[in-house]
Order: sequence, then structure tokens, then C-alpha cells
Amino acid sequence: MTQTEQRTRPPRARRRGVFAGVVVLALLLLFGVPWATIVLPWPEPVALAGSVLFGLAMLSFPVLMFLGHGRGSDRAAVVADTTLGVVWVLFAWSVLSLLARVALLGVAEPLRSRLVAGLVLGVSLVLVLYGVREAMRVPRVRRVEVTLPRLGAGFDGTTVVVLTDTHFGPIDRTRWSERTAAVVNGLEPDIVCHAGDVADGTVQQRRSQAAPLGTITARLAKVYATGNHEYFGEAQAWLDHLASLGWEPLHNRHIVVERGGDRLVLAGIDDATAQASGLEGHGARLDAALDGVPADTAILLLAHQPKQIAGTAGQVDLQIAGHTHGGQIWPFHYLVRTDQPVLQGLSHHGTTQLYTSRGSGFWGPPLRVFAPSEITLLTLRAPN
Repeated sequence: MTQTEQRTRPPRARRRGVFAGVVVLALLLLFGVPWATIVLPWPEPVALAGSVLFGLAMLSFPVLMFLGHGRGSDRAAVVADTTLGVVWVLFAWSVLSLLARVALLGVAEPLRSRLVAGLVLGVSLVLVLYGVREAMRVPRVRRVEVTLPRLGAGFDGTTVVVLTDTHFGPIDRTRWSERTAAVVNGLEPDIVCHAGDVADGTVQQRRSQAAPLGTITARLAKVYATGNHEYFGEAQAWLDHLASLGWEPLHNRHIVVERGGDRLVLAGIDDATAQASGLEGHGARLDAALDGVPADTAILLLAHQPKQIAGTAGQVDLQIAGHTHGGQIWPFHYLVRTDQPVLQGLSHHGTTQLYTSRGSGFWGPPLRVFAPSEITLLTLRAPN
């Protein structure tokens, strides 16, 4: 291609070329580094068999991802997602194995490389098994007290249970959903929030997994706001479906609950990706969500991504977010922090506090490594 042709090449085609190049480079690194670490040190027959295995996995991975997440094949998605999780663990610990190589400088080759390969395989196997168990179990309850200066005395001690990132998807987790709902009901909450990413897929595909959400009860309100994954498919359908299950959709709006003569505003805005989705009437609008809010009343806001705090700080008392999964598979949290201001927990942003949940489910790989899931029990406190 001549320089003139390159200059006139359509921008979309150039972007596709760059994207394809990044994908190829990522695949070569993800699969290539573990291959070199684990496979090459062994005798030729073993190395050949391992090379074939890694080669087939690398070539089939993008095809399975396309079939699974592009064409809706749950079976392909499960295989692709599991492959991604396993190869990420292998990649991370292959990189870290450089430290083991330094520690074993006194050991001659090929024994040193084989010891490192065995160490990486052993650690990765343990972490994958541990990660699957952590991902598939019912989340533990994480208890946090939050003092809100504008909270009325009538709401002191109010309990808010937070679910987020349930990601009902290709693996049927109906039983998990039932058990999670039972844990929430056992907490006897005043308010229950779902901060988005209910499911990956359509309402029709995930109806049975989402059904137990309809069994959750709360004394004052059950509220829901969209996450980014709703905008990969049927955001409005999920808003409507959650409403049919007894949840109050906070689609750029608010409700007011009362207790002991005091009031608390529960507001919600669409995910940060809503505007780009092109779905009519969707897009994060804090002004609409807070329109008509009673003066000098504490405001609890659902906004799926922590980075949305940039547009809400100073205007609400407490923002509840999810999205990060706490990194989900260590050390992926370092990449998450390049996009989000907070990974997990309670943080302060001027007069606004932000609680970021690690999420109740998982996305993609059915693994959680050093990033446990949670059902959050927030206890609201009024100032003394």
C-alpha cells in the first residue's frame, strides 16, 4: 500500500487494523509467556505436545469468544471464559517466576527452568481451584457503618444491603441466586440496592437465574440502577423486568422514603456507557435524578461505576457503586485502577462518600483470586 493510499484509507478500517493488531499482540503475550515458561524446558516429546496444546488454545480462543459473546452460544462462552481465566493466572505467575529464577541462580539448566515450570504449574493449579470455589460460593456478608452528616435521626441505624454485578450468564447459577437471596432476606434489611450488571444476556435467556431477586424483601424499598452490561443488550427490558419483580428502577430518577418523621432520598443514574449505547432516553443525568429533591435531605445515589463520582461529588451524601469486582483475578486490579479512582471499600470525595462493592457475582472467567465477592450490609448513622 502506497503512502497516499494509507493517508486516504478510511478511519474505520484503520481502527479495525489497530484493534486487530492489539488483539494479536495480547494473544501472543497471554499464551506465549506461559508456553515459554512451562513447555519449553521439557524434553522434545513433552515440549511438542505442550506446544500443540497451547497453539490450539490460542487459535480457538478468539473464535470461541466470538461465538460465545458475539453469537450467544453459552457453551462456547463458558469454554472461552474459563480459558481466559486459566491463561491469565498462568501468564501472571509466569512473569512472577522471574523472581524464582533469580533465587535459583545456583542451579544448573535445564533443572532450574524445570523447577520454575513446575512451580508455576503448581501455584496456578492451586489458584485456579481456589478461584473457582470463591467465584461459585454465596458471597460473604461485609458489614460497614457509614455516618452521613445530613441523615435525620429517624434513619439512624437504617440497614442498606447492596448487591451488584450478579452477572447471571452462561453458567446456570439459579441455585446460587436462590441462596444469595436467602442470605439477603436473613439480614432483614430496610433498603436493598442492586447497583447494576444484573446479567449478561437477554431477559429471556436469564429469566430463571434472575427470578430469585423477586423473593427479596425490604422494609422501605428495593431499588435498582443499570450497569454497563445492560447496555450490551436489553437495558430497558431489564429495567422493566426488575420492576415486574418488585424493584424500583432508578432510571435517572429518585424516590423518597420516610422513617421517624425524617426523609431519605434514594436516587439513581444510568451507567456511564448509557449515552454511547444510542438507546433512546438513556444516559446518566444527575440533574434529572435529583430534580425536585427535598432541601437539606440526605441523598443516597446508585451509580454503577466509581468514576461517575467525578460528576456527583458534592451533590449527594453517599454514592454506591460496583463494576470493579475488586479486580476479580489478581493482579488484574492494577489494570482496573487505570480506569477507576477506587477499587473497593469506602472512600471520601469532598462531602460525598463513595462505597464501591467488589460485586456479588463474577464476569467472564468463573474465578475470583484474592478479590472475594460480597453482599454488603451498610448501616447508616446520623451524626451525634
